[in-house]
Amino acid sequence: MTTGRHSALELDPALDNYQLASALVREAGQLALLMRMAGLQSRQKTSVSDVVTAADHAAEAYVLEQLRRCRPEDGILGEEGASVAGTSGRTWVIDPVDGTYNFLHGSTYWCSAIALKDSADVLLGAIFQPEEDKLWLGGTAQAATLNGEALTAYQEGGARNRNALAELGAATYIHPTWLMDPLCAMPWHAAATSAAALRMFGSGSCDLGRVADGQLGCWFQHSCPEWDWLPGKAIVQAAGGATDSVQVNGLQWFMAGGTTAVGELRAALLSGSVT
Repeated sequence: MTTGRHSALELDPALDNYQLASALVREAGQLALLMRMAGLQSRQKTSVSDVVTAADHAAEAYVLEQLRRCRPEDGILGEEGASVAGTSGRTWVIDPVDGTYNFLHGSTYWCSAIALKDSADVLLGAIFQPEEDKLWLGGTAQAATLNGEALTAYQEGGARNRNALAELGAATYIHPTWLMDPLCAMPWHAAATSAAALRMFGSGSCDLGRVADGQLGCWFQHSCPEWDWLPGKAIVQAAGGATDSVQVNGLQWFMAGGTTAVGELRAALLSGSVT
């Protein structure tokens, strides 16, 4: 690869998994940003708001190359098509650019994200927002941090875990076409109207990082692929927050936040069931 200096940086296989994840999202994010600065072309995937750029592919190719060299026994799954069957029972899940629509239109609200999972659950997550220089990291073996500083929103007396949904702002995302489907719109509306405020920024991993650090009260979204869910799930859990998922009207909904808020989100979503 010759798409700038970041694409050529080889990482040390001796790094532990948290160090490796941090380095991968930093390098992937910086590579994507450099490519955007140089000018990009995009193509539509499934809709006008679902786009992919050359930066997505280059960033994923970089992460794939480094993982195959540094963790040859692990599996790899990427949003842009990377798929490697491993032998270790662990799989790295890559989202090279989460929030591609934002990325393409000059917003800073996008990131590179990665998770490591095994057959039981997610083990760690790393999220890097390049233009804000924010790196969230955490997992089962390491408490959640933002740029190396411990996240304490859910640990200072546990108050954040007790906050009711009605007291909190909720981050979410729903494509406009889904609002025309009552099976999706009814549970979404029930959850949305239960919160104190709504925020829709267009990058689930950036949202989940901010749920973990306390900037956002909670988050919910339906039909999330693993690369949109697992990095943030790992970090929220490592911060002491709660995560959950529930099926309503044939759609899977995902939630994160404090214990009380997540329980109330679940109940609100279920109240929109037609069965």
